[in-house]
Amino acid sequence: MLDYKYLVSIAIILLSTKIFGGLTEKIKLPQVVGALIAGVVIGPAVFGVVQDTAFLDEVAELGVIILMFMAGLDTDLNQLKKKGVSYLVIAIFGVVIPLVGGFLSYFWYFNINPGDSQSVLKAIFIGVILTATSVSITVEALRELGHLTGKVGNAILGAAIVDDVIGIIILTVITSFRDSSISISVVLIKIVLYFVIMLVFGLIITAGARMLDLKTDRRQITVYVFALVLIVAYISEKYVGIADITGAYLIGMIFSKFSIRNEIVKKMNVLSYLFFSPIFFASVGLKTKLDSFSTSMIVFSVIILFVAIFTKIVGAGIGAKLCKYSTKDSLNIGIGMVSRGEVALIVAQKGHKLGFIDNNMFSPIVLMVVITTILTPILLKISMPKIKEDKDVSLKPMTIE
Repeated sequence: MLDYKYLVSIAIILLSTKIFGGLTEKIKLPQVVGALIAGVVIGPAVFGVVQDTAFLDEVAELGVIILMFMAGLDTDLNQLKKKGVSYLVIAIFGVVIPLVGGFLSYFWYFNINPGDSQSVLKAIFIGVILTATSVSITVEALRELGHLTGKVGNAILGAAIVDDVIGIIILTVITSFRDSSISISVVLIKIVLYFVIMLVFGLIITAGARMLDLKTDRRQITVYVFALVLIVAYISEKYVGIADITGAYLIGMIFSKFSIRNEIVKKMNVLSYLFFSPIFFASVGLKTKLDSFSTSMIVFSVIILFVAIFTKIVGAGIGAKLCKYSTKDSLNIGIGMVSRGEVALIVAQKGHKLGFIDNNMFSPIVLMVVITTILTPILLKISMPKIKEDKDVSLKPMTIE
């Protein structure tokens, strides 16, 4: 007989994430922090009223796919073309240094044997998590300070977009190594072919954009596009061995330049906000267990938190300095990219599913995400003087609630 307890679990998750999200929003923090805390409170760590189940994991996976698709839709390709070189330099340094820092921290602290390939991959994956950048809360802080459309604001937004693309590529490479019997050359060839095919597919879709925009019922286009996202995500994961969220992100990028984009965003936002995003963020909290916080893990949490903050400020800051930004602007750009937010959680969830992230690693990761997300706007408000905000704000990036 079908157990209907999942209905109660979903109701508790939806209510608790909105309540805690509303509370964190009142104190000028992102709702994602509240959703994470809600998952911890209702999960095994505190009250235990909701348990992590296979069903919730599958719904959370759908939530991840939707979030990454919407992140792709939010990609400003024109902005990338305009100052792509400087954004690329900032993003590369802002990715490589945290990647190395995270890898070395795990490798050194847990005394990993270099000959143990799976343990080395786990160390690399910690670094991959630290490469993530989530600027939704940074955007709100910059808007409040009046710097959103300034040189620093544009650099942070542009570099964050490139950062996401690089992060997706790194994630794709690492996840392709889960099968140790596959050679590096085969993995790289497969990845190159995959991106070439997606590029050709994007060109074909773009070529038919006029027909898509003019002859398709706009009320139904979101259904068709979302179905396409799910199909590409399935093919990517099942037959190519590349993360499903990679396919979702790329499809989002393809449709980001269509006039139908706003219609898709409007409807997908409702779907994500009402159901899938709360379950995803809460599911991460559900995996957090306070009993996993041994003395050893507490020390590692402190280390990984320090590395997450320091390497992103230094990495992105060095990249900005090389692109002729002033020392002060370079520091602010680095600070603006410290927040890991939902992007790090998405990567961590994928790593857990593939066996790269152990259960006891979730607590340090969640702690790092929450603190970096809280700390970023505070540091920005200290380091950047408030100016009158330009009322003509053309950039309004998607925020995930």
